[in-house]
Amino acid sequence: MQRKKVKIEDIAGKIVTELPKGILLTTKTEDKVNTMTIGWGTVGVEWNKPVFAAYIREGRFTRRQLEENPVFTVNIPAERTPEIQKVIGFCGSHSGRTEDKISGAGLTLVDSEQIAAPAVKEFPITLECRVVFTQRQELSEIDPKFGNFYPQDVDSSATGANKDAHIAYYGEIVDAYMLED
Repeated sequence: MQRKKVKIEDIAGKIVTELPKGILLTTKTEDKVNTMTIGWGTVGVEWNKPVFAAYIREGRFTRRQLEENPVFTVNIPAERTPEIQKVIGFCGSHSGRTEDKISGAGLTLVDSEQIAAPAVKEFPITLECRVVFTQRQELSEIDPKFGNFYPQDVDSSATGANKDAHIAYYGEIVDAYMLED
């Protein structure tokens, strides 16, 4: 598998366009690779470095993965197909805590260049990120008009909106490329 290096500024628009439709964030600990669908995130510059900030709910399995190994890849599809949408739906509605989402979604892992979390062949635009800062969002500080994202009567294990706050994981982008056969 070849990697064609890309500049963040050249793909930032693609990331912003694809993110609300769902992209993947992939983590790895010694014993398990996991990927999850994300629809919230930011790409930009902080501390004079390119960063991707991902927002992960407190109760998610991915949070435990990131605490054990604070690196992740962001995996963006080159094109939006029905097969990609099936993967997005599957990875957004199943938990890596109880099942192997990589095999369940039929994904192919590719070793990363700089970090210990893999890229995903089927989502070839890849950002390799090393966590440099985390911060829990304080629900009391969020504008009340966004309260519907944090209904206190919905258990934290629920898919979608639930009572858990998000934790912002700021990952310095240490590599960016397109996977090519």
